[in-house]
Amino acid sequence: MTTTPLAAAAIAQLEAEGVDAVIGTVVNPAGLILAKTVPIRRTNTFAFPGMGASLVWHAFTIDQTGIAFTEHIGVVGDQRVRIDPSALRIIGDGLAWAPAGFFEQDGTPVAACSRGTLYRVEAALVEEGIKAVIGHEIEFILVNPDGSRQPSTLWAQYGLAGILEHEAFVRELTATATAAGVGIEQFHPEYGVNQFEISLTPQPPVAAADQLVLTRIIIGRVARRYGLRVSLSPAPFADSVGSGAHQHFSLTTADGPLFSDGSGARGMTTTGESALAGLLDGLPEAQGILCGSIVSGLRTRPGNWAGAYACWGDENREAALRFVRGGPANPYGGNVEVKIIDPSANPYFASAAILGLALDGIKRKATLPAETTVDPATLSDAERTHYGIVQLPHAQPEALAALDNSARMRAILGDAAVDLVVAVRRFEHERYGELDTEDLADKFRMAWSV
Repeated sequence: MTTTPLAAAAIAQLEAEGVDAVIGTVVNPAGLILAKTVPIRRTNTFAFPGMGASLVWHAFTIDQTGIAFTEHIGVVGDQRVRIDPSALRIIGDGLAWAPAGFFEQDGTPVAACSRGTLYRVEAALVEEGIKAVIGHEIEFILVNPDGSRQPSTLWAQYGLAGILEHEAFVRELTATATAAGVGIEQFHPEYGVNQFEISLTPQPPVAAADQLVLTRIIIGRVARRYGLRVSLSPAPFADSVGSGAHQHFSLTTADGPLFSDGSGARGMTTTGESALAGLLDGLPEAQGILCGSIVSGLRTRPGNWAGAYACWGDENREAALRFVRGGPANPYGGNVEVKIIDPSANPYFASAAILGLALDGIKRKATLPAETTVDPATLSDAERTHYGIVQLPHAQPEALAALDNSARMRAILGDAAVDLVVAVRRFEHERYGELDTEDLADKFRMAWSV
């Protein structure tokens, strides 16, 4: 990843438009959005050489105080956080925002940087002649400033009442996002009380993850104006279905799309089948990246539409991988929705894991098993065994052990990234693993909020 400085005229134009400061954000292995801010005239310094940051930025944990010190992450050392000026966006009220990445003092990329990792995986696909596009979904719950529940007198699942009760919030959020260059495909009430979902316009992987982070920032800012806060926890309340952060992805080569216009299952090409097979094979090992927090297991259970079973199926919302066929109702063409991802995941690492596994499947010419055409929970244990359907664990230590021991995930993400994800997640379990379900949900309801 390279950074090109803004021209003096561009900075002057930002000042003329009322921009006083630039926020640069990174996402750490615990899924936390961390930030630095500089005056507008220091924008290019923020891009190069960047602002200093302790190595412990990678090890901050979700309890607001903890640091998961490791052999390589401690009090000694310093790195640089550099913004990408080409992705800078004006977000209103005197602020601009840009995504950032970690670099060593000598300018080399930090191996554990999630944005840099996704850049590398995206480049590996391009080297194979494959273009990837990702569409993110954001599920969130509106709560009071102290994290307590909002009233729900008129709420109904996917009901109009939810939009009308929060009409001003919905309108301002839509307008603010549009002004910042965010592409919103749809915005609607969800299944849970005071829960909404936003689907974002598909983009190349790094740009898509940047857009997701920016949207979360915009949601949090607009909610504050209405005396609200936003919970991005996978399980905000112990009695709720939880919130996901699904990713839709598609792959294309010079010969056309891999998930459409083919002669394979559900219109896939042979290469598309291998991509899906590679992802399916690696899901148990990638779970610690996609939904590995201490509260993620409260969501990844049968009946929550969270993909608790490692299988795939055409429009099957209980399968971890929901296949969406191309056609008149789907102008973006065939794609795969990864349902097990939740908001606790670092979205850059999550996309890198998904695309890396798909590429691995393509290179191995992996064979796709038969699709699951029913709710996998309705099958007997013997039937699931026969079809190779595995229920993903909801116990955090089991998911982390699979990640830690995965040569496949280490090859895709690198040892530094995997080690840090495992470290921050194990910290969660060691310190809070004895809490019951309700206490866990209460403690971490606002952990990923901005």
